[in-house]
Amino acid sequence: MSRRRTCALVLSLLLLVLGGAGQAQAVGYRYWSFWDLTGGKWTYATQGPSTARPSDGDVQGFRFAVSADSQDASKPRGDADFASICAKTPARAGHKRVALVIDSGTTADAPGGETPPAPRTVCARVPADATTAEALATVAKPLRYDTNALLCAIAGYPGTGCGDQVATSHTAPSTTAKATSKANAKADAKSEPDRHGPSLGLLAGVVAVAALGGAAVWQTRRRRP
Repeated sequence: MSRRRTCALVLSLLLLVLGGAGQAQAVGYRYWSFWDLTGGKWTYATQGPSTARPSDGDVQGFRFAVSADSQDASKPRGDADFASICAKTPARAGHKRVALVIDSGTTADAPGGETPPAPRTVCARVPADATTAEALATVAKPLRYDTNALLCAIAGYPGTGCGDQVATSHTAPSTTAKATSKANAKADAKSEPDRHGPSLGLLAGVVAVAALGGAAVWQTRRRRP
């Protein structure tokens, strides 16, 4: 194998690795994710709000954001606990109280032309057998669902769209958008991990290609008379 062909092969492999990583990270979905507060930490809910039946004293959250999957989903921000959220809502026989955290997310994740409402907490007092969706409907109307029962909007936000696929890369923002993004970034930094920089898979792929290229060059030199 000539040195020219070896270099071409290495370059092709590197482009495949970079291209594949770019495709894997280029698509996300804009939607309301559903969370349970367990042991003081948010965990992605294993049921949808239309089937989950919380108990009295539970804390559940909703977060609107762009994410690729449940592993990448943004959690509700801020401190939350049942005692503070439901302090002014007395218990009632035959009913339960569910503390809800509703976080409409940041401007960066909002659909074009829309401004997300500020995060808020609310205590829903509902019949003992009520689902989370029914609890949410008592305190955050209007709700909007699609034909597959996917929750599309809480308290009317967002006004359009439902689980839309979006590109995760962003174009250069305007001056106003930059200022807003900085403010949102400060709020997000307190509760969300840094997700910038190359992924571990990408770095591993680059290392593998570099190693393969080095081996090919060494083999070419070895075969020379």
